[in-house]
Amino acid sequence: QVQLVESGGGLVQPGGSLTLSCAASGSTRNYYAVGWFRQAPGKEREGVSCFSIGDLNTYYIDSVKGRFTISRDNANNMVYLQMNSLKPEDTGIYYCAYAFNFWATAWNSPRMYDIWGHGTQVTVSS
Repeated sequence: QVQLVESGGGLVQPGGSLTLSCAASGSTRNYYAVGWFRQAPGKEREGVSCFSIGDLNTYYIDSVKGRFTISRDNANNMVYLQMNSLKPEDTGIYYCAYAFNFWATAWNSPRMYDIWGHGTQVTVSS
């Protein structure tokens, strides 16, 4: 069973940057997508970005387009989320997740994903 561990969260001022990492133990060859989600207090978990492993396409929610970049290091089973120009509304726990199956129209649905990490806290505040 693949296990995921996120890291790189922390406290940052508005306008700052963070890079989140997701390390996968074990083979991820059978997975077709990896996503980043976040959950703010009192809110539902929302999909932030997705990397489609088969065709290398990337997906983002509108609120992070142009600010966040997802990337994958296949050789080392690592996935990253580079976050720039951070805003207070980006605050939340960030999770990475892998999916056995991928549907482009459902990339931001938590139900598409099969394994999850425990998350890393990102706080954007002055």
